Amino acid sequence: MAIMKPFQSIRPRADLASKIAALPYDVYNRAEAREVVSHNKFSFLQIDRAESLLPEDIDMYSQQVYDKAASVLNLMIEDGYFLQDQEDCFYIYELTMNGHSQTGLVGCASIDDYLNGTIKKHENTREDKELDRIRHVDTLNAQTGPIFLAYRAQTELNDLISIEKAETPVYDFIVEDGIGHKVWLVNRADIVKQIKEIFHRIPALYIADGHHRAASAVKVGLKRRKEHPDFDGTEEFNYFLSVAFPDEELRIYDYNRVIKDLRCYSPEQFMTILRESFEVTPCGQNPVRPDQKGRFGMYLEGSWYQLQLYDDLKSDDPVDGLDVSLLQKLVLSPVLGIQDPKTDARIRFVGGIRGLDFLSECVDKQAGGVAFSMYPTSMSELLAVADAGRLMPPKSTWFEPKLRSGLFIHPF
Repeated sequence: MAIMKPFQSIRPRADLASKIAALPYDVYNRAEAREVVSHNKFSFLQIDRAESLLPEDIDMYSQQVYDKAASVLNLMIEDGYFLQDQEDCFYIYELTMNGHSQTGLVGCASIDDYLNGTIKKHENTREDKELDRIRHVDTLNAQTGPIFLAYRAQTELNDLISIEKAETPVYDFIVEDGIGHKVWLVNRADIVKQIKEIFHRIPALYIADGHHRAASAVKVGLKRRKEHPDFDGTEEFNYFLSVAFPDEELRIYDYNRVIKDLRCYSPEQFMTILRESFEVTPCGQNPVRPDQKGRFGMYLEGSWYQLQLYDDLKSDDPVDGLDVSLLQKLVLSPVLGIQDPKTDARIRFVGGIRGLDFLSECVDKQAGGVAFSMYPTSMSELLAVADAGRLMPPKSTWFEPKLRSGLFIHPF
C-alpha cells in the first residue's frame, strides 16, 4: 500500500510565488535558463540551474554550480523570500490550462515504495542525468523539483480534496504562458490523518513524469542511510517530494518525431516501403493530427499524408501495441536505421504542445527529412505498461501542464 507523508514545506512568500515559480530545470537549455534569470531575479531557475548565475565557461556540472544553488537558496530564505511551515501539512495544487483543470495532492512519497515497486515506473533513466540531480539534492539537503505521480482515481479522496478547495488558496496566479496555479494548505490534523489513511489503501502510484528526479532522490536517500546506519525510517531523507494526481484528470499530449534524412532512400522508394505496412492517403497542405490509435500523420517533401496501420500488424501487447513502438519497429529502425532513438542524432522529439506547423518547419529547414505526428499515448496504456513491469520506448508521453518548481521545497 502507498505511503504519502505530510511535511513542513519551504515555500515562497505569497506575493512572490508567481515570480519564483519556474518550469522544470530540464525544459531549458543553458542559454535559455540564463536568459530567464537575467530578466527575473526571483526565478527558481537560479537555484535549479545555478550555472545561469556563473561565468559561461564554468562547467555546468562542477561542484561550484551546486554550491551556488545552495547559497542562493539559503540567502533567499534569510531574506524572507521563502518561509517554512511549522507543522506537517499536505498541499493541494491545481493547474488550469485551456479551461481544463487537474488537482494534485502534494506530499512526500516513500523511497521504500519506489524500491519495492509500489511506485511503478514506465521509463529507463540515464546515469548522467541522475548524477546531476543527485549532486543538486545532496548539496542543497532538499528536494526542489516535485515528482509527478498518478493514481487510479479514488472517490473518497476526490471528495475530500473538493471540500478543502472551498477554502481560500494560499496562492492563486496565472503565469505568462496562461496556465493558472492555485495552492491550498491542508493542516487540520483530522484531514491530514484521513489523507494518509486513504493513500495507505491505494495499491500503487505511478510516475507520470520525473523519472530522473525520482531515481536521484531515492539514491540520495540511500546514501544518507549509509551515512546514518542508525536511521529508523522516520527521517525526511526516506521520502521525496511528489504531487499525486488522479489518472482521470491527466492529459497526455502527442510526442512527435522528426528525422533528418531518409537514409539511403529516395522519397519514392520510401513511400513504396511504407505502403507495405500502411494505407497511405495524401492530404496536401492540411496538417494531419491523428484522431485514433493506429493512425499517423507524415510530412514529406512539402506535403502531409495520413498513414493507417494495417489491422494485421496491430498488437495487444502493452508495449508492442503502442503507436510509438509500432512506428519504431516498422519504420524508424528497419527503414531509417534509427536503432537507438535515445542516442541517435538523426531523430528529434517534439512535444505536441508546439503544434503541427512546427514539424513541417523543422523538415523544411533541412531538406530531405520527414516528420511523423503521433496519436497520444493514453493514461490507460501507461498504467498497463507499468503494471506489467515493462518500459515504454523513449519519449512516449508528453504531459501538460508542467508542474512548477519552487512552490514546494522538501528539506531533510
